[in-house]
Amino acid sequence: MLIKNGKVFIDGKYQKKDIKIENGKITSIRDEISDQDAEIIDAAGKLVNPGFIDVHVHFREPGHTHKETIESGSKAAARGGFTTVGAMPNTDPVPDTVERFKHQMELNKEKSVINTLQYAPITTNLRGSNIVDLEKMKELGAFAFSNDGHCVSDAYTMREAMKRITAMGSHLCEHIEDDSLCGGVINEGKVADRLGLKGNPAVTESSQVARDLVLAHDTGVHYHACHVSTAMTVELIRDFKKKGVNVSCEITPHHLILWEDHITEDDAMYKMNPPLRSKEDHQALVAALQDGTIDMIATDHAPHHHDEKTIGFAEAAFGITGIEISFPLLYTHLVKKDIISLERLIELMAINPAEKFNLDSTEIKENTIANLNIIDIDQEYTINSKEFISHGKNTPFEGEKVYGNVELTICNGKIVYKK
Repeated sequence: MLIKNGKVFIDGKYQKKDIKIENGKITSIRDEISDQDAEIIDAAGKLVNPGFIDVHVHFREPGHTHKETIESGSKAAARGGFTTVGAMPNTDPVPDTVERFKHQMELNKEKSVINTLQYAPITTNLRGSNIVDLEKMKELGAFAFSNDGHCVSDAYTMREAMKRITAMGSHLCEHIEDDSLCGGVINEGKVADRLGLKGNPAVTESSQVARDLVLAHDTGVHYHACHVSTAMTVELIRDFKKKGVNVSCEITPHHLILWEDHITEDDAMYKMNPPLRSKEDHQALVAALQDGTIDMIATDHAPHHHDEKTIGFAEAAFGITGIEISFPLLYTHLVKKDIISLERLIELMAINPAEKFNLDSTEIKENTIANLNIIDIDQEYTINSKEFISHGKNTPFEGEKVYGNVELTICNGKIVYKK
């Protein structure tokens, strides 16, 4: 396979190069390569990027295959330019025993078209204080640990889990939300009041983060804060980074693009957890992205059945789908508006996740596995959820015009998506 004439992201900048791929590996990167026998992919005028890495997705299998399957979710990820994802363990059943976790790993290997890495839970059924067999699950291939969807509310349990995860050199990813302060369906504030809905205050998130960061400082764990959404949260993370704590964090595309004022009616396509916050929170999040406090972008891809998202905020499921449209949304709203550079966006979507989680890099270099995508950033198109590969069509971005169409994705040297 020979990719010709593309603008290739190498060592932090775009360079016009040809790339030869043989037996799954990048064997040559040159100004010009000729091979009449190779399959030619013409990338003229297009970007050739490292495969994107999303450390936070929900593929719903087993237990909720009416929402998504490993196959459909991984194919949707490939369409979005992703070659590696981290699948959260909130399946049914939760893979909280060695046998269940082993089965989950086998499902991923059998059904995924990309590299689907698996989170193990921290505690049984993602709740309570009974810590699972972390060490055995790490041995079986868990790349990180999370109770995503629920915080670890008990401080003693969290500290013990942190100590054991630190000893293994692994990663603890926290759903940053104090359950005792929850109960709402939207951000507490003016929009909740106008719609007559119960809100969750911003302190629901920041109070959890504050406790966890103190424990992370004590234990030395790599602590990763999922889906940050408030000004106080990023301020705390910024401060604790300065103290030398091994903390990283992610933000979703929707929290970078939307805030609560975009919710003009009782439309549950805007219902997500954490909720869209205030405009002031949004501005603080963008500033944290610009100054490096936020380490990466993760979609929190949360597909749901149509019936679960068309019944209003009060009863609808939390979450939106988005892995297929994350790059075009971010390119259109952040890069084209000069909020961040294109190179910075690639760092956030591909380079930084690999570095923070000690994953195999998808950087485009000779003698590495070929994981990359090709994108036409000049092509404008309209988001149409009916065209999604994902079973989940639940997006608030329906009908939006964006730039940056993924045309091809190569994972482990094989084409896994082609427009």
